[in-house]
Amino acid sequence: MQENVWESKEQLRTLINELVNWESRTGTKGEIEFPHKLKTKLLNQPYFKEYPSYIELHDADLDRNVLTAFYQSDLTGETIVLLSHFDTVQTDNFSDLADLAFKPEALTKIMKDRKDLFPQDVKEDIEKNEYLFGRGVMDMKMGLALHMHLLEQASKEKWPINILLVTVPDEEVNSAGMRTAVNALINLREKYKLKYKLFLNSEPSFSQTPGDNQYYIYSGTIGKILPSALFYGRETHAGEPLSGLTGHYMNTYLTQAMEFNDDFIEEVHGEKTPLPICLQTNDLKQDYSAQTSHHSYALYNVFTMKRNAKEIMNIFKTTAEKAMKECQVNYEAICRSNKVKPIGKIKVFVYEVLFAYALEKLGLSEVKLLTKSVLTDNSLDEREKSVKLTDQLMVNCPELAPATVLFYAPPYYPAVNSSENELVDEVINFAIDTLNKKFDVETKQIHYFNGISDLSYVNYKSTDFGWKAYEKNTPVWGETYQIPFEAMQKLQAPILNIGPFGKDAHKLTERLHIESAFVQTPYLLKEVIKSLFSQ
Repeated sequence: MQENVWESKEQLRTLINELVNWESRTGTKGEIEFPHKLKTKLLNQPYFKEYPSYIELHDADLDRNVLTAFYQSDLTGETIVLLSHFDTVQTDNFSDLADLAFKPEALTKIMKDRKDLFPQDVKEDIEKNEYLFGRGVMDMKMGLALHMHLLEQASKEKWPINILLVTVPDEEVNSAGMRTAVNALINLREKYKLKYKLFLNSEPSFSQTPGDNQYYIYSGTIGKILPSALFYGRETHAGEPLSGLTGHYMNTYLTQAMEFNDDFIEEVHGEKTPLPICLQTNDLKQDYSAQTSHHSYALYNVFTMKRNAKEIMNIFKTTAEKAMKECQVNYEAICRSNKVKPIGKIKVFVYEVLFAYALEKLGLSEVKLLTKSVLTDNSLDEREKSVKLTDQLMVNCPELAPATVLFYAPPYYPAVNSSENELVDEVINFAIDTLNKKFDVETKQIHYFNGISDLSYVNYKSTDFGWKAYEKNTPVWGETYQIPFEAMQKLQAPILNIGPFGKDAHKLTERLHIESAFVQTPYLLKEVIKSLFSQ
């Protein structure tokens, strides 16, 4: 009989320590190496020694790889897909503890010695000795560890259902890993004649408010999109300010109109999206001088539940038009009081309009030439490239100024929800009842996971083509960034998120609840999947 290596509380704790010790911060060498180490580890399992080809690596760009590991039942094509990510955020906030960020046991020990330096809620958790600290221990390597546990159990007990483990890089920045995994999932489904029954993620149970110790199960994941704006005015000397118009002046009107704007709020199943906020705003002027800055930009964070990219752009454009109208009125009043003629009316248009204008004026070859240097500049991320591409077009079409150009910057996470799915409803009721009876843990359902997850890239509504507005208004689309929307529409199976309880993701005090991670959640996940055998 196969010996279990990832079953007991102690074995799971050893496993999470090892996975965290394989540091895999997004964009580092560790992220590249991680799936190779994981593949080697999985190949030590008796099942994969017999079927090594069931572990595959899938190219996700920049030498990074998605790993899939497949347990196949001889009895059915029905398949549970286990989704996770193995990259973590950076460790800049660890200060002198940076060397211990990926050593959970050592870090947890030193946290006890320094407990008085932390807020009261963290201090209390340290004193209870119920948490394990470390970068990625909660978000989300414990989820991966639990999926490895399930894979082992399935192969040992010969479960009458297929289990497909999928773990990806780059969830924390652009989700290149999950966007790659979409086509991998389609190919594997065709290769093995599978029927996907459920996409099960194990992101941790996140607190809804500070100090919240409630355990949650999620039947959906919230969406996130970045409507952005380039403000392009006219440069002048600082000694003659009204001979031009600064991008900053226009910027202030739209940013004030966007932040906390409840026009973007959605409420579904009694849950609301957080208010929009400006994530970044900056000047595009390269150096200091007495010349005014005529171009700047802003990136706005908008959360979604039901709305698609087209609907968000419509609201964004209405907001921008209203803001620029107010800006124009105030600007003209200033000009009148100073007996100066305004430089013109501020236009508002989307990137698609700007691109079409530039194409007609400059020709395709010229447009390609002026954007090439931006697209090939590896020092820029996808957001910076989006801004600079838009700016380059305006530099070559200055007659359109003053203008506010609206576009999308990556990443985009569509909202997905399975709250009304009968299977998901049954599983959640089963899970709540199981946790209550077995461990006396009170559990609540949340309809939209509030931490952003890779579940956004499966089960995309097959009749929704609002994404075309995203494609047309994202400057880097098809070059350095794209989302396989049509492929996502082919992955029609309900989603669910059941993971371990933890606190303070992305903080120095990121921590994992020991009993939840090593006892309660592994038991729950195993029972949940077993409950699906006969359904």
